[in-house]
Amino acid sequence: MSQPSAICPNCGAPIVFRWSSAIQTTCEYCKSILVRHDVNLEKVGVVADLPPDISPIQIGTEGVYNNSAFQVIGRIIYSHDVGAWNEWHLMFGNGASGWLSDAQAEYAISFLSQPESPLPPPDQIYRGMEYKQQGVGLWVTTLTEANYEGVEGELPFQYWDKERCRFADLRSRDGRFGTIDYTENPPLLFLGEFVEFESLRLTYLKDFEGWTA
Repeated sequence: MSQPSAICPNCGAPIVFRWSSAIQTTCEYCKSILVRHDVNLEKVGVVADLPPDISPIQIGTEGVYNNSAFQVIGRIIYSHDVGAWNEWHLMFGNGASGWLSDAQAEYAISFLSQPESPLPPPDQIYRGMEYKQQGVGLWVTTLTEANYEGVEGELPFQYWDKERCRFADLRSRDGRFGTIDYTENPPLLFLGEFVEFESLRLTYLKDFEGWTA
């Protein structure tokens, strides 16, 4: 099956989508941020110079999670007081969309989930608070005020005009992981688990001095 394609409305370069359900992408040539409307693309902004990144993961990296192959097709970059991290957008072989959080050599895979009960409002959530989902107790471990730093590649939604972003990280006693994303209204819930880097069997990694696979 051929991949859907279009033309960048800013520079005329060809745009080929790895994932047929992508809503937003960036032009590799002129760095325009492009939002997809059926077969047409609209320029909504320009990617600023992205901050230096020491992660070995990059667009095009491939791996395996729970016996399902995936490819990295996009990312969102954030920073906060103690560093920066990447949220890598994953396309799975069955067409599913997921996320790989890459923060100071700690990795977690998560998926957009439908909350079973209303998520706590941002002004009422606190560390140590319990939130139950799918019969599992999740506790708020971290509240983060982050700066949006940029985007790259294909995303499942429009995401380009953010500034300050608020997140609540959740953990269970058996190693499950969750995030409440307050950049959207209503907020979004992502659930998954922490993973070991080696377990993902990543290939097509970025090669740079001081790091080897």
